[in-house]
Amino acid sequence: MSTVAIKDVTKIWPDGTTAVDRVSVDVNDGEFMVLLGPSGCGKSTILRMIAGLEDPTSGDILLNGEPVLNLAPRDRSIAMVFQDFALYPHMTVGENIGFPLKLSGVDSSPRGERVGDVASALGIGDVLARKPAQLSGGQRQRVAMGRAIVRRPGLFLMDEPLSNLDSGLRAELRAEITGLTRELGVTTMYVTHDQAEALTMADRVAILRKGVLQDVGTPTEVYGRPATLYVAAFLGAPRMNLLEASVYVHLDRYIALNLGEQALYLPWDDIRARAVAHYHGERIVVGMRAEALTPVAPDAPGDVLHGRIRYLEHHGHESLAFLDIGATAIVVDEMGGAVHDAAEGGALRRFGGALQRLTGRAERGGTGTKVRHGRDPERTSVLSDPGRHHRRPAELAVRLAPYPAVSPGHPLAISVRMDALHFFDERGDRIDVGWR
Repeated sequence: MSTVAIKDVTKIWPDGTTAVDRVSVDVNDGEFMVLLGPSGCGKSTILRMIAGLEDPTSGDILLNGEPVLNLAPRDRSIAMVFQDFALYPHMTVGENIGFPLKLSGVDSSPRGERVGDVASALGIGDVLARKPAQLSGGQRQRVAMGRAIVRRPGLFLMDEPLSNLDSGLRAELRAEITGLTRELGVTTMYVTHDQAEALTMADRVAILRKGVLQDVGTPTEVYGRPATLYVAAFLGAPRMNLLEASVYVHLDRYIALNLGEQALYLPWDDIRARAVAHYHGERIVVGMRAEALTPVAPDAPGDVLHGRIRYLEHHGHESLAFLDIGATAIVVDEMGGAVHDAAEGGALRRFGGALQRLTGRAERGGTGTKVRHGRDPERTSVLSDPGRHHRRPAELAVRLAPYPAVSPGHPLAISVRMDALHFFDERGDRIDVGWR
């Protein structure tokens, strides 16, 4: 087993592209850490630097407290499972699994025993004599895992090992991988772009965007209290509703959150009220997940929003209604390429940069744009290719029964759980009374 410490690691490619930007993450002994983010965010590059397949431009990587950048990959006690399996086509399954042991000089008899034990644990003991071309995708992935496990490494690195498989098999192998790694007690770093994999498999999740670390925490923490607007938008299905709100404070009574034509009222005794009150007269972003919204009668008491259904999506076990409530949505584009027309430009400037963290509107200095990190005022990141956001009429996603007796154009009243709201400032950082 191993501990991993990534210290201010940066990777810049020869063409000047920053793949990883000052990332620091600690992985505990025996922990299952998932690196999550869209394609191109730098998560696989981090894995390859730990394995020794790439050298960082700056920073340091420690295994069990010892620097490893000067060690060859074979000397790091690491096993890596690749997305494309990387099996030797001319070898049988047994030979593929046992190949690392053969390279290490293990005799054939104990080698065969360890191969048999690993193959049985993975459910491929009956295909040891076959070649990879004779196996299904799931079997080939099990062989790749077996080849990594048989070495008994201190650290597993898994680079999107399930992305080439169908959804049913992915769900099956998710359970097998997590069960097996926990049974072995091996520290694991797992890369994926699939939030379902991250939230169901991980002990902790590290979320990246364009090489910048956005949030680290348990699945419950990053989903329930996302550190940034990007994390809030990235996690959850349907996505969190993100609405532009004007803040007006009524001392010792409530805080009015004006959402265009309607308003919500945060009680003054809410523990978050004083943090939000600092934004009196300004605009913030209010986030609400679908589970915080409940259809009610039009005259129901409490915090209720009224709207009309724009369209419905039927998902079998439930339906999603998308309501026009006369509010403005803030849209975060995962790849930083959101497109908005010229007419929105003025409104964007008036809003003042709702995603200062993502748009890079901050102090200028050095060779890039420095954006202060919300959880550490002294920490800055350099975003060489900042993303964008744009505004559009809000379509509030609400969960309904599988086949509701409503249709597009139908009016609907929605009760809002005020304790389940999320608040973000103009930089895209969470407004809160304190960090978890």
